[in-house]
Amino acid sequence: MKWGYHVNNQLKAYRHDLHQIPELGFDLFKTSAYIKEKLISFGYEPVQMAKTGWVVFREGKVKDALLFRTDMDALPVEEKTGIRYPSKHTGKMHACGHDGHMSMMLGFAKYVMEQPQFYHTIVMIFQPAEEGPGGAKVMIEEGLFDMFEIKHVFGIHLYPELDEGLYGLVDGPMMARNGEFDLSIEGKSAHAAQPHAGKDAIQAAGHLISSYHEIISRSIDPFDQAVVTIGTIHGGEARNIIAQTVKMSGTIRAFHDDVYEHIKSCMHKIDQGLSLAYDVIIKNNIMDYYPAVNNDHQLFLQLTKTLDPSSYRLIKPMTFAEDFAFYQQKVPGMFVMLGTRREDLGYIHPLHSCYFNFDERVLMKGVHLYQTILTMFESSKTIEFR
Repeated sequence: MKWGYHVNNQLKAYRHDLHQIPELGFDLFKTSAYIKEKLISFGYEPVQMAKTGWVVFREGKVKDALLFRTDMDALPVEEKTGIRYPSKHTGKMHACGHDGHMSMMLGFAKYVMEQPQFYHTIVMIFQPAEEGPGGAKVMIEEGLFDMFEIKHVFGIHLYPELDEGLYGLVDGPMMARNGEFDLSIEGKSAHAAQPHAGKDAIQAAGHLISSYHEIISRSIDPFDQAVVTIGTIHGGEARNIIAQTVKMSGTIRAFHDDVYEHIKSCMHKIDQGLSLAYDVIIKNNIMDYYPAVNNDHQLFLQLTKTLDPSSYRLIKPMTFAEDFAFYQQKVPGMFVMLGTRREDLGYIHPLHSCYFNFDERVLMKGVHLYQTILTMFESSKTIEFR
């Protein structure tokens, strides 16, 4: 596959097709069928995993394998981009760039199949449910790492906070570990004119919110970045009734496991203290989701040595979460952001926005990065850089 105009048009066509059929979670039936058809046309025999995901590989001269991963799912967002190839599925949109991610991987898969046999085995996966509940973990549980002798894993994510075409690199922790919580406060209702006869769940909730926010400012080292956010709160029945029930939900983000666990411990202590202070019942269900994305130091060093310094920027870690982290718990890996920001074209909207869009020309940069990573290992004829 020659690098140029023809390839760019292919990537653009893939993206336009996939953008119109966004689907959620593991239920990616149209998307999955499209991907399968393309992979078969390239000469692969796709193996189905995680309900609608696909695994393909090109056997190398050795069994040591490099894993390249893309996500597939969309978001429950009503598109408002105004583009000429909008989502055909009402209330669903590729607002996080996964249509672009899949297009880059299809381009790379075609490239891999058209080359002479590589020294290393090349494995490429199309993974569902990155946005939730976590397709990476399912693919691992279904035996992905038993099928191949995978030594390293790589992935790319489009990123509108970085200028178009630049690679965003982070050495070490890059994205946060995340958890979500559903919390309820049960008090006792009474007439608002007789507050002493009730147990005010709203009053307890107000103190709980303030106390949770103080965890970050007073219980966490300022150099350990973390976030506690309460995103929803619902409570009370009427203006003249002491609230009996308040329900809240939120998220926890931290880059290190010990910080994350300390936040949870502080939350439980606050719950217990306020339960006693206000004579209410507080139930807090904290659900642990994705680990932290943690880029391997040696891979980072090798990539920065290989890339032209003008092609990348060192960026700050982000408190987003990504289930790519599950693969990095198995083998060293590198996750890279690919800039899409073009202020002159209006490509300035953040990920998950109903206005998020990008110029498909940037997808060639993603395929080129995959090719560069592959060349790095092929030139060394070893899977290790240490």
